[in-house]
Amino acid sequence: MSIFQRFFGSSNDRKVKAMAARVAKINALEPAIHALSDEQLRGKTQEFRDRLGKGETLDQLLEESFAVVREAAQRVLGQRHFDVQLVGGIVLHEGGISEMRTGEGKTLVATAPVYLNALPGKGVHVITVNDYLAQLHGDWMGQVYRFLGLSVGTIVHGLSQGQRKAAYESDITYGTNNEFGFDYLRDNLVYEADEMVQRGHNFVIVDEVDSILIDEARTPLIISGPTEDRSEFYKTIDVLVKELIKDPTTFDFDEKQRQVILTEDGAEKIEEILLAGGHLEEETTGLYDAANVSVVHHVNQALRANVIYSREKDYIVRDGEVILIDEFTGRMMQGRRLSEGLHQAIEAKEGAHIQPENQTLASVTIQNYFRLYAKLSGMTGTASTEAQEFGDIYKMDVMEIPTNRPVARKDDDDEVYRTAREKNDAILKQIEDCHTRGQPILVGTVSIEKSEQLSELLKAHKFEHNGKTIKGIPHNVLNARYHEQEALIVADAGIPGAVTIATNMAGRGTDIQLGGNIDMRVLKWQEEQRGLGIEVSPEAAIARKAEIEAEIAGLKEQALAAGGLFVLGTERHESRRIDNQLRGRTGRQGDPGHSKFFLSCEDDLLRIFAGDRLDSIMRTFGVQEGEAITHKWLNGAIATAQKRVEQRNYEIRKNLLKYDDVVNDQRKAVFEQRAEFMTAVDLSEIIGEMRQDTIEDLVERHLPPKAYAEQWDVVGLEERARELLGLDLPIAAWAAEDGIANEEIQERLTKAADARAAEREQMLGPDQMRTIEKSFLLQMIDMQWREHLMHLDHLRNVIGLRGYGQRDPLNEYKTEAFSLFEKLLVDLRQNVTRWLMTVEFQFAEPEPMPLTGLTEVHLDPLTGENAAMMGALPDGLSTDQRQALPVSALPDGWEQTGRNQPCPCGSGKKFKHCHGALI
Repeated sequence: MSIFQRFFGSSNDRKVKAMAARVAKINALEPAIHALSDEQLRGKTQEFRDRLGKGETLDQLLEESFAVVREAAQRVLGQRHFDVQLVGGIVLHEGGISEMRTGEGKTLVATAPVYLNALPGKGVHVITVNDYLAQLHGDWMGQVYRFLGLSVGTIVHGLSQGQRKAAYESDITYGTNNEFGFDYLRDNLVYEADEMVQRGHNFVIVDEVDSILIDEARTPLIISGPTEDRSEFYKTIDVLVKELIKDPTTFDFDEKQRQVILTEDGAEKIEEILLAGGHLEEETTGLYDAANVSVVHHVNQALRANVIYSREKDYIVRDGEVILIDEFTGRMMQGRRLSEGLHQAIEAKEGAHIQPENQTLASVTIQNYFRLYAKLSGMTGTASTEAQEFGDIYKMDVMEIPTNRPVARKDDDDEVYRTAREKNDAILKQIEDCHTRGQPILVGTVSIEKSEQLSELLKAHKFEHNGKTIKGIPHNVLNARYHEQEALIVADAGIPGAVTIATNMAGRGTDIQLGGNIDMRVLKWQEEQRGLGIEVSPEAAIARKAEIEAEIAGLKEQALAAGGLFVLGTERHESRRIDNQLRGRTGRQGDPGHSKFFLSCEDDLLRIFAGDRLDSIMRTFGVQEGEAITHKWLNGAIATAQKRVEQRNYEIRKNLLKYDDVVNDQRKAVFEQRAEFMTAVDLSEIIGEMRQDTIEDLVERHLPPKAYAEQWDVVGLEERARELLGLDLPIAAWAAEDGIANEEIQERLTKAADARAAEREQMLGPDQMRTIEKSFLLQMIDMQWREHLMHLDHLRNVIGLRGYGQRDPLNEYKTEAFSLFEKLLVDLRQNVTRWLMTVEFQFAEPEPMPLTGLTEVHLDPLTGENAAMMGALPDGLSTDQRQALPVSALPDGWEQTGRNQPCPCGSGKKFKHCHGALI
């Protein structure tokens, strides 16, 4: 294979070579495009749109449009696309993934395909990893698009409904994956078509595509509402579990799978404690009785909170609030919450304020949201390790784009030590060496806890330099605690001798430039001047910028002479991509650089997968204190361990998608039908069909077609007709007539129901009736879908047990989900009919209702548990929408009524069939 590649190149090389011909055509157009005036260049946009209207395709316009964008970028930004950037743009236009190294200008790469695909006017979406980058890139690259006559919008957290709609109406829209996904879900919760903000899914470019479509795709996006408050019970269970786990024989902890379960001994002990405290239902046989399923759930979540989740690693506590930490970026996930009671269990563990649990209102996986787009593309510095997954799930090919200049970075083999103490000593020596030589060094850690431990070691470290004993090495720490100073810390990381400790460098969005970042330095100076009350004139700003440029040029020469940026990894991450992202911070645009990872047998990855074996090998070969082993075979063994973790995570994502695909067809059907109902003016025909189907179901159930008249349940039919249709009919007398058939009874029932419906319409008026029909239908769809999702969640949690019966859980889930969906449709018809035929209408001005308690949820990528992004829906929702939300206008105290308990109104019905049906 290597001989074949030597003569013909790899498949990637051949694809890049094929695109070089198109790049040559773009370059050939450059002189003619350069000769155009600004107005003529801007006029090209309308010319392209006219040509599209006459039948030309986007592919036919590619070379000329790319040449126009390159010229516009050069005039507006002073940046000209390199040939390799044009290759990357072609890959994006074709719906692939451009893998480009850090510093190769991915942000600029996107401008050409974005412009080309925005020409038809269907909208182009550009997805970034956070709001900061969405705003930055939208403003920065937006200059090019606006120069060419296109409109640009940005979606960030906190926008109103009107602002969001305006942003989506733009030709190009920047935003984060969560914002776009949650807007899609919210659009399917509104009650007026003009309140929907998105206008379709045409073309999307995903920045840091591996982070968004791989890391975050293990977990769905969920919008949920509050349920009853059980704060005290969480605290009680937490106290009991903390006492229980003091004995390690009461639970089994699988660190590799991140799972913890009670042993038989532990289950017996907790059962005794709960019985003694009166926490189990009376007259039950034990802890695992069906009546105690809720208690078991709380015990399991408290066990996981206390054993699996660690403070300073998985979360931090700030101002009494538990804030999760993103495993892949090291950032605080402000407002993000674990659901199913796990976050509440952690809050109880830490003594923080416990917020109520939530119920799912709407959900979608990252995979199925992005597969809505007609064309999906992405870019990143690290995608090749996940190429199979991108191909299998998203049908996207990964293309490695050559660098503009040859890579001069040197990657050393990993150094492996026996203990963490020996490894830390070696790390301190390496940092000391770089610092004293004036070489900037970036130190990557895998958690906040370890970054702060290393920071303490650096503060206490003593070393000799120029004949003096110095204590402490100056350094900056970049992790979730110092999130606010992120951009400034990264901007200064390339100064000679700078030491920067970072918890995961994925998606930081700010290049580490040798000598420092000019723009950030200028911005910092301007802020300092404003802080002193000094007005900065344009001339003074230009002069100061020239001084800073000269200063940074000198510092860059010093950093280059010292060897460029040194990247030091203190541990291997579970994902090779995260390690590659850390390495990719050095050696940008042909600069020299160096990278090395320091490991020990006590590191999590090695300890879990190969720690004992590796330690015994090192003892066998007589590795002395402070000595390390390095070998290419060892690198391969570590990469194999990482591949095993990545494969497990891939299976988690693939399994999640298999189950969500079952629901996805149902979701599409419900959302599409809902949108049709919302835009329709007259739904009377559909309501009539629902009433007819309901009557047919009633007659078929109580008067089976092939049964004798004596076997008919006439009393039951009379009762159901009264309950669902509001009709008190002599059905028993009809059935007593000689020779009467069930078809005739059905016909009489239908005639009576139609007459009652016409009478109610005449009483209200046709226009008023049409409005009520639409409102009732949409609200009932939402309520039924919400219950359906809850049933599917419960089913998903237990369906795996059917594997013990030699049945495929996925097939069982498909069958059960289909049955539940059929039941949803039957219940929908019956409930809409019941509401419209029996509810007494009283018209009054509705009282304003506060829109609170809604939660946006995204599951925790590490464990597959729900993680939620708190945030109320945007302002400007309709009254109908507010009424349909889980904040009801029930009298005080009624909200606590159980769904199966009698309704407090005294009707004799269950709460869920009476006033509870309107929540």
